[in-house]
Amino acid sequence: MSDILVHTEAGITTLSFNRPERKNSITSAMYAQLADAMEAAAADASVRVLVFQGSETVFSAGNDIGDFLNAPPADPNAPVWRFMRALAGFPKPALAAVNGPAVGIGTTLLFHCDLVFAGDNAAFSMPFVNLGLCPEFASSLLVPRMFGYHRAAEALLLGEPFMAEAALEVGLVNRVLAPTETHAYAQAQARKLAAKPLSALVETKRLMKRGLDVEVNARMNEEGASFGRMLREPAAQEAFGAFMAKRKPDFSKV
Repeated sequence: MSDILVHTEAGITTLSFNRPERKNSITSAMYAQLADAMEAAAADASVRVLVFQGSETVFSAGNDIGDFLNAPPADPNAPVWRFMRALAGFPKPALAAVNGPAVGIGTTLLFHCDLVFAGDNAAFSMPFVNLGLCPEFASSLLVPRMFGYHRAAEALLLGEPFMAEAALEVGLVNRVLAPTETHAYAQAQARKLAAKPLSALVETKRLMKRGLDVEVNARMNEEGASFGRMLREPAAQEAFGAFMAKRKPDFSKV
């Protein structure tokens, strides 16, 4: 069975992370599947809403580290960058139902969704600094703008998890529910949106994001250049080496 499940019904395309044995960590092949599905959904007039979901216990552990190290995304057309561009520019409503851990890009993708619903077991984290890296997916722009600077600094400089109620307080999620209810609730909201005129949905989203889209693309490019450079530097090498060896990293000499 595929690591990404794509289901379209009644104007709603649902993309499900389906790699439970690896906590839904995302490989290059999975990013390619996601990008393909989003590009198809954007072009299909019968699709009005996009929904992301994981399981009741985990949304996504972020990048698959082994896959990431074997095939770092150096090319601008690498699947991860295609995925980011497809979601950042997705013209129709995009929703997410999040339960359990949402790590790295598992959290940053949510800033590009229009509605986010979280289980009360959701735990969000952006531990880029702990890997010797910088933020991605325009999160260095969007997190301070949504959270305020000091809370953004706490999230991005410490990289520690924050729970669903904290995410609700800062505006990252719209509602906190029982984990057994998040998927059904997201689908119910998606059905409400799918019943509305697509032209009005698209134009309203375009107007709300007008100007911000230019900033987001510019910041994604800037972050991508920094991320690629830092990936080759000693801090990231130490962090990833420690991760693979299951030891604590030592940054005292980097």
